[in-house]
Amino acid sequence: MIDVTILGYVAAFCTTCSFVPQVMHILKTGDTKSISLAMYSCFVFGVFLWLVYGIAMQDWPIIIANAITLMLASIILLLKIRDVVRNKKRAPLSA
Repeated sequence: MIDVTILGYVAAFCTTCSFVPQVMHILKTGDTKSISLAMYSCFVFGVFLWLVYGIAMQDWPIIIANAITLMLASIILLLKIRDVVRNKKRAPLSA
């Protein structure tokens, strides 16, 4: 039988690594058009809460996975916010 802690680490590794291709794509192309600002804002806040929960429970798979996921998802969110701000500055003023 598999140790549940190992299961937690494997699950954490898989879900956390899933963000790496998205971050790399955005850093390479600079394209955040298809990224939802509302979704990523909510997601980053939820991951932050999971991190706080993991710390409170002293659950290392949750702490490690959510600390890394928070960093990766925050990069995406910050790049999206940067692009939204840039696009608003470029938008023509309506009369």
